[in-house]
Amino acid sequence: MTILIPDWPQMPRHVRAISTTRVGGISLPPFDDGQLGGGFNLGLHVGDDPSAVRHHRALLRELLPAEPAWLTQVHGSVVLDAGEVEGAPQADASISDQSGVVCAILTADCLPVLLCDASGSVVGAAHAGWRGLAGGVLQNSVAAMRKKGAAELLAWLGPAIGPQQFEVGSEVVDAFVSGNPLAAPAFTARPDYKGKYLADLYQLARLILAGQGVTQVAGGTHCTVTEQDKFYSFRRNGQTGRMASLIWLDGSCGVTAREH
Repeated sequence: MTILIPDWPQMPRHVRAISTTRVGGISLPPFDDGQLGGGFNLGLHVGDDPSAVRHHRALLRELLPAEPAWLTQVHGSVVLDAGEVEGAPQADASISDQSGVVCAILTADCLPVLLCDASGSVVGAAHAGWRGLAGGVLQNSVAAMRKKGAAELLAWLGPAIGPQQFEVGSEVVDAFVSGNPLAAPAFTARPDYKGKYLADLYQLARLILAGQGVTQVAGGTHCTVTEQDKFYSFRRNGQTGRMASLIWLDGSCGVTAREH
């Protein structure tokens, strides 16, 4: 498998985080790696061979202190304590202040947001597509972490659909701008397609996080649509696999390289 280690300079020493790619597995098309090889799909709900997905999850588990707290994501704003997750409950974010508990999010264009506090005592992971962002998933995640004692928070924005690829309608613009006019610069009207806009998920997430007092934000440099050799993309391919972004406290997983 090929994984990414977040380029997150402020990440505390007691926090660990990784993000998977589509490369290095055994999944067949349309869940492959885009380079005539097997894909590393981690989504059980997309139509892939379940045995392949379980194989990939077992390989991933070798890098982790525990089985991830997998969620059934519904583009909502519910946040759970990862240490209390059983099965795969419906939610779009999880947090933890317990060592060795792994928060996990699956994506294939939506924005994975990893969070921690500056002291390295609380972590969280949020699934932030446009519906989740508009619905308050980041606000709820920050609030839940602060209830656990987090003070200064840091964030990392994982691989998502880039600002030159995410075309949306006016209803998406209204969902953000009606509540916060400062969101308007995150949308660029397409003069060739009336009522269509290009949306910047990274900019929207940074704006929302800043409104919650989270200003130290890293990441936001990838595009899942254009980087076909690294990432799955629902917008590009329709039926496709899912990558995972994971974060946890303490535990030694032996991951030291920037790309592995």
